[in-house]
Amino acid sequence: MSEAPAPGFSLEMSEDVREIKEWAHGFAADVIRPAAAEWDEREETPWPVIQEAAKIGLYSLDFFANQWLEPTGLGIPVAFEELYWGDSGIALSITGTALAAVAVAGNGTQEQVLEWTPQMFGTPEDVKLAAFCSSEPNAGSDVSAIRTRAVYDEAKDEWVLNGTKTWATNGGIADVHVVVASVEPELGSRGQASFVVPPGTPGLSQGQKFSKHGIRASHTAEVVLDDVRVPGSCLLGGKEKLDERLARAREGKRSKGQAAMKTFEASRPSVGAMAVGCARAAYEYALDYTRQREQFGRPLGDNQGVAFQLADMATRIDAARLLVWRAAWMARNGKDFDNAQGSMSKLYAAETATYVTQNAMRLLGGNGYTREYPVERWHRDATIFTIFEGASEIQKLIIGRAVTGLPIR
Repeated sequence: MSEAPAPGFSLEMSEDVREIKEWAHGFAADVIRPAAAEWDEREETPWPVIQEAAKIGLYSLDFFANQWLEPTGLGIPVAFEELYWGDSGIALSITGTALAAVAVAGNGTQEQVLEWTPQMFGTPEDVKLAAFCSSEPNAGSDVSAIRTRAVYDEAKDEWVLNGTKTWATNGGIADVHVVVASVEPELGSRGQASFVVPPGTPGLSQGQKFSKHGIRASHTAEVVLDDVRVPGSCLLGGKEKLDERLARAREGKRSKGQAAMKTFEASRPSVGAMAVGCARAAYEYALDYTRQREQFGRPLGDNQGVAFQLADMATRIDAARLLVWRAAWMARNGKDFDNAQGSMSKLYAAETATYVTQNAMRLLGGNGYTREYPVERWHRDATIFTIFEGASEIQKLIIGRAVTGLPIR
């Protein structure tokens, strides 16, 4: 006689998570997908789609906050998978603001969170955007190389920011920008802080807008900061906390500010979920195609070589999703990523997206290489997941350090 399953363990979605999945999937199928090819070709922010998402509450502070706080941790991964199944470029235009909101929530005081996060989303009648600005022309994965400076003007209780940020989602067109800057360059990443730049602040402007290989419906640009002055209250966490952290860093002590890296690690499952959604879209399309397309008098999928490719694609997608779910659950429940499980989920899901979309394109043959079929676009989009939020090589470095306990370089 088989034993009853252990109490408390289940891979079943809760009713709330199932509802979120169906809601996000419906929007992706009915609104995002029909518009995807047009906005990819236009390379413009899909304002009408964002506004539609705002009208139904999908683009809102309440939606993102409620899903981040969902008890199992699966709210965001499930919703993101469905949105990015629709289209990665449009989905990033909808979810990109959340990156800045997370930065404020993770580093700011309660008062700052309450003041700034509502302004990042606006209202259904007046939609707003936000941008998180960290990368620079010479500082991507190496955050210690950030050169944007923040200097405190004590007489006016203001911070003066100068520098250039790059690869910023919504950069320059956002209403609220969150900027990572160096306060004491000699301390490297431990001498940095984050600042909110309010709407309409003089000195902030958009630099080059990038024409990209993929995710073309998402606005990516440089942000130029030329003597940008922000009130002292715009320093996330406050000056007292910053001064304490800098003092500890100067003494060579471990700083509590390094906990930001733990927050960054915990956010990576969300990027993994994006990649899973993109991969699933390509797999499902290729599956339907090989079932219906006939060659030599039988469906393509009836060939063992084709079936084996589909089997590998399906297996990798399921494995990636389970890694994402595990990491998301761990983050929500305060579990330590002792083996860098957040990076594991992002790494494997990103590599899966490129693998699956490439093979989907090959299974469609010449059709897969044309813009008449969406797999070509999904393949272009998938590449970004191996690059942003830490390239695959950086994820491997983090995982390697975690499992060996050695300072791998």
